[in-house]
Amino acid sequence: MNPVEYPIWVWTLFFAIVLVALFVDIGIVNRKSHTPSRKQTLSWAVVWVSLAIGFNFFILWQFGSFKAKEFFTGYLIELSLSVDNLFVFLLIFSYFSVPKKFQHRVLFWGIMGALVLRMVMIFAGAELVERFHWIIYVFGVFLVYTGIKMLKDEEDAFNPEESKLVSLVTRYVRIKKTYSEDKFVIIEDGKRVGTLLMLVLIVVEFTDLIFAVDSIPAIFGITTDRFIVYTSNIFAILGLRTFFFLLADLADRFHLLKYGLSFVLSFIGVKMLLPLFAEGVILLTGNTGGGFTAFLHDFVEGVYAQEIINISLAVVFGTIALSVILSLIIPHKSETDEEKLIKTYDPDSGNQ
Repeated sequence: MNPVEYPIWVWTLFFAIVLVALFVDIGIVNRKSHTPSRKQTLSWAVVWVSLAIGFNFFILWQFGSFKAKEFFTGYLIELSLSVDNLFVFLLIFSYFSVPKKFQHRVLFWGIMGALVLRMVMIFAGAELVERFHWIIYVFGVFLVYTGIKMLKDEEDAFNPEESKLVSLVTRYVRIKKTYSEDKFVIIEDGKRVGTLLMLVLIVVEFTDLIFAVDSIPAIFGITTDRFIVYTSNIFAILGLRTFFFLLADLADRFHLLKYGLSFVLSFIGVKMLLPLFAEGVILLTGNTGGGFTAFLHDFVEGVYAQEIINISLAVVFGTIALSVILSLIIPHKSETDEEKLIKTYDPDSGNQ
């Protein structure tokens, strides 16, 4: 691994772009809680995607095509996994009966928390990979397992009704089981009390943490460059809030996306394990003089890094595009499970 050293001004530029965009979003355009219109949602979707693409061109200009391809591949993976996770956010908001005009605020502060949490996870993960390179193979096995698991019909995603987190928070933190406009904390009887919106925010943050466990190892399969991993991750998350409102009514139409993501995760996992396989073959043959073994030796040494990133980008982009196109062409099977009503959170119920 040959990490590229990024000057402070590059990091500063990135955070400036993100924070200014978020300030304009929440401080000016969405200062008051409301349900965003379709036109407003489409406009902000264009803004977030344009910012990501623009930053990708900046990386191309400053650090070359290889880093730009790493960023774009990572962005595609993270964005696709985020879109797939819209179902979970829909479940959470439906379960807690969150008014639509408050959902934007919850997602905004959820993203602010993700900026910090994901930085910690990414930098810790990169540090571990640097010190203990074999961890990359653990990530590879985990991604293959996750990809296969994703093919299962039943959903193992976070379920608020059965969440121990909800029970734990309500047991030790004073939570007022109603909404008080868009406030997370209120003063009641001279004491600070969290509102139901605070509980929803905690659940969203916890869910994002679960998502990160899958998505961060996936992008480590593309690159271990901290800057590329973090920036592509954050740009994908920034767009998630807008895409939630844009795709909330269409999310169920992308029913084949999980199969595409399953293949992508498995592909990346296998890719991460290939150097281990190559080293094993070299060790067994004891020959690096020529032929296939020499090719494997060059592969381990990173001689074909440019070709590999090109293949990875093509596979990721092609698979995701194909799964989305087929989802729109092939109608979703009607399932009786879809007839089930999502239970509404009942603060007076003994069941969480």
